[in-house]
Amino acid sequence: MFAFTLDEHVELRPLAIEHARALFELTDRSRDRLRKWLPWVDAVREVNDSLNYIKGSLKQAADNGGFSAGIWVREELAGTISYHEIDWNNRSVGIGYWLGERYTGQGLMTSACRAFTEHALMRMGLNRVEIRCATANQRSRAIPERLGFVLEGVIREAEKLPQGYVNHAVYGMLQSEWRRL
Repeated sequence: MFAFTLDEHVELRPLAIEHARALFELTDRSRDRLRKWLPWVDAVREVNDSLNYIKGSLKQAADNGGFSAGIWVREELAGTISYHEIDWNNRSVGIGYWLGERYTGQGLMTSACRAFTEHALMRMGLNRVEIRCATANQRSRAIPERLGFVLEGVIREAEKLPQGYVNHAVYGMLQSEWRRL
């Protein structure tokens, strides 16, 4: 299972059942900011909702279909990063991520995405990693841009959020491109 040390204080580790309360509390503390960009936030109303997410992630990992990791800063959960369902036939995967409000602006997610991209392309042997972000979410879009992902296009009204439909910017990175970087 994936585990990666980003620096002396930050580590990526798979989420486990015992992390449900910490995940719920982090989500709840960041709810107002997250709601603007993530459609699932309002459905997370109690610890059991976070527990069910973790159980689903563990099943997905057991089925070799992807996994979610917690981003741990000084042993405190700061956010999550996930491989969406891995397409083994086409050797591609999407990455999703979010951080608790007090952890933004520190480069944590750029480092986490770099590690997840490296792992997918170089260790898992996938050919393509994709990141999709709402076009207006400049902070999220800055991450794949910093890492050298290519903006491949925009999908109109790709996701329904509480404030209405948002367009998605689609970024891609190929294994051959990553090797050159």
